[in-house]
Amino acid sequence: MAPNPDRVLIFDTTLRDGEQSPGCSMTQPEKLRVARSLAELGVDVIEAGFPAASRGDWESVNAVAREVQGSVICGLARCNREDIDLAAKALRDAPQHRIHVFLATSAIHRQYKLNMAQEEILRTAVEGVKMAREWCEDVEFSPEDASRTELEFLAQVVEAAIEAGASTVNIPDTVGYTVPDEFAELFRYLRKNVRGIDTIRLSVHCHDDLGMAVANSLTAVVAGARQVECTINGIGERAGNCSLEEVVMALKTREAFFNVRTQIQTTRLYPTSRLVSSITGMPIPRNKAVVGENAFAHEAGIHQHGMLKHHSTYEILRPEDVGLSRSHLVLGKHSGRHAFRDRVKELGFELDELEFNRVFEEFKALADKKKELFDGDIEALVLRAEGSASGPWSLLDLKTVADSNAPADAVVRLQHTDGRTVERKAQGDGPVDAAFKAIETATGVNVMLRKFEVHSVSEGEDAQGEAVVYVEYNQRTYRGSSVSTNIVESSTKAFLEVINRIELSQAGTRSREERAGAAHVAQAAV
Repeated sequence: MAPNPDRVLIFDTTLRDGEQSPGCSMTQPEKLRVARSLAELGVDVIEAGFPAASRGDWESVNAVAREVQGSVICGLARCNREDIDLAAKALRDAPQHRIHVFLATSAIHRQYKLNMAQEEILRTAVEGVKMAREWCEDVEFSPEDASRTELEFLAQVVEAAIEAGASTVNIPDTVGYTVPDEFAELFRYLRKNVRGIDTIRLSVHCHDDLGMAVANSLTAVVAGARQVECTINGIGERAGNCSLEEVVMALKTREAFFNVRTQIQTTRLYPTSRLVSSITGMPIPRNKAVVGENAFAHEAGIHQHGMLKHHSTYEILRPEDVGLSRSHLVLGKHSGRHAFRDRVKELGFELDELEFNRVFEEFKALADKKKELFDGDIEALVLRAEGSASGPWSLLDLKTVADSNAPADAVVRLQHTDGRTVERKAQGDGPVDAAFKAIETATGVNVMLRKFEVHSVSEGEDAQGEAVVYVEYNQRTYRGSSVSTNIVESSTKAFLEVINRIELSQAGTRSREERAGAAHVAQAAV
């Protein structure tokens, strides 16, 4: 059956391609939070991961398949039996699922990566699609590096994939090489020269290496693509992917030009963007289109004058369209539960009763420290409601002394879930460095600090500071973050979160090794 020509599906790959961005790795609970938010956003297809990449990836894809409703859940696989079987088993609990198989087709990939001739590529692609069809009817095929593949050969591969049973064929600009006119010609060539292409859905997947991922994706839509693959905030490998919020709002704002629609609930864009930013530790640039802090700010006098007359003079989007309903001063320490709950909902967040009670208590505690509370403060509280890595260590007390003419001192007192209380003192180049060293001494975990950032989440001299810490441990990168009106405290808690993530990761590795050992013994017994 031919796809609806008036409808563009949104295929989100934040959990797969987005997570491959350095420093953007997520824990399984974090992936579930993002996946649920994507389903609420109205994303048609959620690419939950690459199950064959690791046991952890398989478990995360399986968890999303079991627990997230409303979207098609997709898993990526190479065109081989092992990858496809692993993906199928990870996805089998999802009411709607898709297997996405891929194989590189460009001359440079054929020669230097695969060492395969064109005939072997064709045969492998067909076998991969057929193997995936054994598990489900919804199969997507991607000729990797399609934009650098010879047009005639690309058409042969696409036609073979369709004949083998692919219901979606994706055309990736894997390295962000193409430009709009060239890409449009590629799509027109395929639609003219591939038999059966009108019976499947054409998709597009663009990277942003030359800053044209959104432009190329929109051009592909004009040329016949009816699925756009993208990520929240455009995160992804190298310079990133096509930005979901930008392509969706372009299609909506210029609907009369594109003559297509999506099912995205655009008022959920801003909260989802903030959630992904908080979890990945990737800040949103102030001038980022659609969701950046300056997207709806007008400082020039002539702009402000025009805006007062009518918003459309300098604003083609309304803040409310993307879920950005900000007020200047919102709440204070005398505000009640009802007012706080209403503001949380207006900002686009949903909390269950347990989470709401915890966040409300944190709000009251923060209100005692700050004269004024802004939307950014509330967002930070809500986004961290489930975001921190809990246990085994918690911070009981922190004391620091800093002198410009001498090393800083820090004393930390930590509590472990086994009941131990540990207190250690250390010196450093400043109070933050001293606190980090004291935590390393107390926990026995020594790391290499790779990146440390602090930025304000709201306004004023008593604004909360969000600290983000990246460390390297055993050749893996870990990230922690925390928010406080005291930036030394937020930095210390962010570093402690990193230690907790490392210990939880080690415990998970030991647990998986024990399960694998037990399974081996059981298999031997059989």
